[in-house]
Amino acid sequence: MSNPTHRTDRIVGVLLLLLSIAYGWTASRFEVGMLSDPVGPKPFPYLIAICTAVASLWLILRPDPDPQWPPVSFWLPLGLVLGSLVAYAYLLVPLGFIVVTTLEMALLAVLFGARWWQGLAAGLAFSLVVYFLFTAGLNVPLPAGKIWGLGR
Repeated sequence: MSNPTHRTDRIVGVLLLLLSIAYGWTASRFEVGMLSDPVGPKPFPYLIAICTAVASLWLILRPDPDPQWPPVSFWLPLGLVLGSLVAYAYLLVPLGFIVVTTLEMALLAVLFGARWWQGLAAGLAFSLVVYFLFTAGLNVPLPAGKIWGLGR
């Protein structure tokens, strides 16, 4: 009989496998046309679905022999990271890439031990470089922020 502590890994594995199947099926329904590129971005969702399915099968077939839950102090920072990523997705268009990415990076830097001003400076520098690399260098538009009257 299998170790009852393996059950958690197997349950997570089955849930991830179902998620990867649903993700792959949803990706198959998207039509992305790129006239200049015969492949385009279509294979990337499939690649993610396949990698997730392989990882989930690993969890199902080879669960951790000695699983240990992280301490309670781990869950608050994890919740803040997940919440900030959800907020990032909702605030990206209204506030713009530079503002939201700067704030997101500052928060993540503070959660990982940096001082707030270091996170803010690094986040602003990163946001500006990436924004201008994409908009000017690659001609890929990123949200400038509807609240500032600059939105597309």
